[in-house]
Amino acid sequence: MKTKAVRLYGVNDLRLEEFELPRLKDDEILARVVSDSICMSSHKLAMQGDAHKRVRAPLAQHPVIIGHEFCGEIVEVGKKWAHKFSPGMPFAIQPALNYKGTLWAPGYSYQYIGGDATYIIIPNEVMEMDCLLEYKADAFFMGSLSEPVSCIVGAYHAQYHTKPGSYMHEMGIRAGGSLALLAAVGPMGLGAIDYAIHGGIKPARIVVTDIDQARLDRAQRLIPPQTARAEGIELIYVNTKDIADPVATLRELNGGKLFDDVFVFAPVRSVVEMADKLLGHDGCLNFFAGPTDPSFSAMFNFYNVHYESHHMVGTSGGNTDDIRESLELMAKGLLRPEAMITHVGGLNAVAETTINLDKIPGGKKLIYTHKKLDLVAIADFAERGKTDPFYAALAQITAAHDGLWCKEAEDYLLAHAPEI
Repeated sequence: MKTKAVRLYGVNDLRLEEFELPRLKDDEILARVVSDSICMSSHKLAMQGDAHKRVRAPLAQHPVIIGHEFCGEIVEVGKKWAHKFSPGMPFAIQPALNYKGTLWAPGYSYQYIGGDATYIIIPNEVMEMDCLLEYKADAFFMGSLSEPVSCIVGAYHAQYHTKPGSYMHEMGIRAGGSLALLAAVGPMGLGAIDYAIHGGIKPARIVVTDIDQARLDRAQRLIPPQTARAEGIELIYVNTKDIADPVATLRELNGGKLFDDVFVFAPVRSVVEMADKLLGHDGCLNFFAGPTDPSFSAMFNFYNVHYESHHMVGTSGGNTDDIRESLELMAKGLLRPEAMITHVGGLNAVAETTINLDKIPGGKKLIYTHKKLDLVAIADFAERGKTDPFYAALAQITAAHDGLWCKEAEDYLLAHAPEI
């Protein structure tokens, strides 16, 4: 079977190609990808090429299909896995396989599996590591968002605290405590706010900062303080751009106290150092943002590490249990990850979008891999719709859903957008 896919051959050398997939082996699965969400990690992969830690062979000879936030349907199942999977079954995937201690992952390391493709071959190790998951929701784009949501879930699970005199780690944020989310109104920050409100362990207060008022306004509209109040949580949004002493201001907003948990969503030295200064006794700093600079560093107060039990954690992705939790919360309607999506496009838009992702404003860029569409912001649908009835219809649909992407919009796109 032929597939169309975007493959990486070297630094920023991304090519949309059509090629033949090899014959399916007994321990493999053939699948049809429907949607993929472009991650900043794919941008970093394109920037680094062969130097990326997840690349397993020279890209020039073994180009990889990029994209790891994907969802689709199974087409054919090798006999080894026929007892567990069947044709027509929708699926989501956990790309962090942890296979035999390697960093191999779909979207980084394989020639025939990645999210930015029409058809893929899922190798045996994905099933062996229990990373191919049945997807039960009714919109494919939600399955694509399960991976980024799982990264958020995993970060919250990685937090820990201790009781005086005990060395036992109590995992998670402090229940009934104070939580600061810094530079946190981008797509992943929005998901972190949502999970803090609706996840298993709830803080008493969440303070969210950023320096972009437009993004703060959007976050407050999508996740208003009254939503948190209904869960017994005080939610405060703060623009720290022109505040002379943001640490003092945030401390004042927290009743004069320092914070139990602080998350950093931007790889900026000043933000990391502000997070350090915001930590209270037994405070846990979560460095969520993934830097592109391998020498990125910041000052950390080790006096407070010794005397105030300050500590730091970091995670890169979630595990399979995190994805399962994400899928369950989304299926129950407790999380609204659709707020992450700001742009929609087709497979033809992937290469340029991935290379320039750090320069394109907004949140998640959602790709429908069988479609040929420019990357267009949801906010621009109405303007496009003045000359294109396709976008006029999408503008009307999304306007009826608080300006967010939704199942109705996906169904319309899949029915009416041109094929790639």
